[in-house]
Amino acid sequence: MVTRSPARSAAEHHPPGPAPLLDADAPLGPSFREAVGSTVTAFLAGQEPVLAGMGPELAPLRTLAAELLDGGKRLRPAFCVWGYVAAAGLPDAATAEPLLRAAASLDLLHVSALVHDDVMDSSDLRRGRPAAHRQFEAQHTAAGRLGDAGAFGRAAAILLGDLLLMWSAELLLRSGMAADALARATPVAEAMRTEVTCGQYLDIVAQAQPLRADPAAALAEAGRVVEYKSARYTVQRPCQLGAALGGADPGLQDALAAYGSPAGRAFQFRDDLLGVFGDSAVTGKPAGDDLREGKRTVLVAHAYAGADAAGRALLAARLGDPDLDADGVAALQDVIVSSGAVDAVEAMIADGLARALAALGTAPVTDEGRRGLTALAEAAVRRQF
Repeated sequence: MVTRSPARSAAEHHPPGPAPLLDADAPLGPSFREAVGSTVTAFLAGQEPVLAGMGPELAPLRTLAAELLDGGKRLRPAFCVWGYVAAAGLPDAATAEPLLRAAASLDLLHVSALVHDDVMDSSDLRRGRPAAHRQFEAQHTAAGRLGDAGAFGRAAAILLGDLLLMWSAELLLRSGMAADALARATPVAEAMRTEVTCGQYLDIVAQAQPLRADPAAALAEAGRVVEYKSARYTVQRPCQLGAALGGADPGLQDALAAYGSPAGRAFQFRDDLLGVFGDSAVTGKPAGDDLREGKRTVLVAHAYAGADAAGRALLAARLGDPDLDADGVAALQDVIVSSGAVDAVEAMIADGLARALAALGTAPVTDEGRRGLTALAEAAVRRQF
């Protein structure tokens, strides 16, 4: 049986002095994000002599990994930590640092997926900087190397993504968590890696199909991609990984699945809206990039179902056009808004959040865990980046 920590007083929630590392009311606070960043930085510093021993040519891999891992929302590590708290209460001093390293491994996994995603989508920017394959391409050109610079950039980025994936597994394994805790968590981590990879494949298959006239079929197809590529990967599995580290029983894991899937879907639906209407200065990616990439999102499914004949024709003709300019983006945005798709997706976000919080409300979790996971779900779906 998991021992649950007692509820804490207001003074214990917010003691005087520096902001606490783990604050259930601000689970993505600066102290937590900085701690994850420091953990990642320390791990990458430990890899520097490993790469240097194989040759100076490998230095750009670590440098670019550090750049890509600098910042970010730290959502997945946070869901992992608060999944642990939901099962076992706030960690003691001996467990806090190993738990943080285990959680930080999810950011390496996340950036691995981003690097690969940018190659598949031919994206130019990531977090306001040139995407990894574009940076490797520029390095190839600057060094005067032989061969096609674009092909080199894509190949190097694929290898960087692979390396980050392996480093993610290494950081989890060497986090310092007890062997029995890692044994419980390993199947969750394995499922997470498989699901996000297969979800990516489902996504590219969907993008290779014509737009579906049947809204139910289109929503079902988009929903399947969302579940495996985003919902489980962003919320459900990180929560369950942390809970497994904390000794959760099957009942608690089922409750976290009932919370994590709708919360993760709502997160992705918000991402879909930001991918079409978000401010590039805030999101770090060009406005309308999802339209150029032809993403088959629930937003697009609702738009195609609700648009008139002219709107459908425009969506069919221009969605996925890599040369879509600002006027083309604006025209598609108009179709999406007038179709009622934005309102439909906002309703799905609200419903997903409500279902997640309802599941959490009856889940057998600690008081701190419930508060932290509530705040995280709300932050994930109400974000602007």
